[in-house]
Amino acid sequence: MRLYIDPGTGSMLFAILIGIIGALNYLLKGWFVKIRFILSGGQKVKVNADRIPFVIFSDNKRYWNVFEPVCREFDRRGVDVVYMTASPDDPALKNPYEHIKGEFIGENNRAFAKLNFLKASIVISTTPGLDVYQWKRSKEVQCYVHMLHAANEVAWYRMFGIDYYDVLMLSGEYQVRDVKYLEKIRGLPEKELVKIGIPYMDEMAARLAADRSTDDLTDHKDKEAAGCERTVLLAPSWGESAIFPKYGGKIIEVLKETGYHIIIRPHPQSFIVEKELMEKLMEEYPESGQIEWNRDNDNYEALRRADILISDFSGVIFDFSLVYDKPVIYADTEFDNGPYDLWWLEDPYWTFTALPRIGQKLTADNLAALKEMIDACLTDPKYVEGRREAREETWEHPGEGAVRAVDWLLAKYERLQAEEEGR
Repeated sequence: MRLYIDPGTGSMLFAILIGIIGALNYLLKGWFVKIRFILSGGQKVKVNADRIPFVIFSDNKRYWNVFEPVCREFDRRGVDVVYMTASPDDPALKNPYEHIKGEFIGENNRAFAKLNFLKASIVISTTPGLDVYQWKRSKEVQCYVHMLHAANEVAWYRMFGIDYYDVLMLSGEYQVRDVKYLEKIRGLPEKELVKIGIPYMDEMAARLAADRSTDDLTDHKDKEAAGCERTVLLAPSWGESAIFPKYGGKIIEVLKETGYHIIIRPHPQSFIVEKELMEKLMEEYPESGQIEWNRDNDNYEALRRADILISDFSGVIFDFSLVYDKPVIYADTEFDNGPYDLWWLEDPYWTFTALPRIGQKLTADNLAALKEMIDACLTDPKYVEGRREAREETWEHPGEGAVRAVDWLLAKYERLQAEEEGR
């Protein structure tokens, strides 16, 4: 008979173990410092010489596109960064930058065990849940910085996801408003909130502009004139409130009836937590001349080729509409905000105010009219104006994200060093 430990209990036991190891670690370190002090003849010993100045931590290889613009900017300035990843096949491990050292630190708890005793000045990550579950703040890290990986609510994480970071790098004023509200009602210390923009979207926009300069077919009107078919990208998120758990294969069936080309790109997490459902759908709707399943690590080509996107509450909606300047159809999945920080907010969620301005809502009642909705979204000028408004609200400082991020991080590092030397 095997002993079963549920995830919550496992997390608690892991935290207890880490706490015991941490206490022993710092006890031994204290003795070691005292011994060094005695052996040095009472001279002050510099104990933080081995602290890494900058560490980037990524829990998944798909976030390399979020960090690469920042890594490139660090490299351009000759600043060394250690990029720690929990993915053994992360592109960061083979990155081309002289000053960016990729390091695989193990998967899951093995990665967190290393992070929990990390010695660094600044740690930058997209991973939520710091000091909530397995990932604990190391007493040898001076500053934890969270960088968003999508152009929407900072409160879209599961509860308490960003509460224990020191700094948040944001892209819009509504995010600042929501963070301050959460801090107030929870009695949290105020974080440093820095609006840098969105580096990965800057990168995507620059890449798209370069491709468009050589493309003959730049939008759906050109494609129609050339006799090309329209392409629909179906890219849902994952979880009980997402498209596939709600609609199943019915939405693919209706899309087939439109006669348009269909790219299906599920969230990577779907193939982990919804594996049976994904296998069932891929078996029922195999690849053909009309249907393709896309699992590329980089979603750039899928987004570039599509004329319109169908999704739910995935952040890809804003990548597509704001960077590629194309319309979306967003599924009404009766989103349950219970597990998320959104539950605490009093103001309307920015995402839910932006969606009607950039596309149409798909429901079970109008699913049969999906082709007509697609055609309307591609031709109604009001969605063009809606995209412009949303872009201004959630993507401040376009084109400047990586430079602003590195400017701030270097200045923060200098301040931390000055504070430590002044003690």
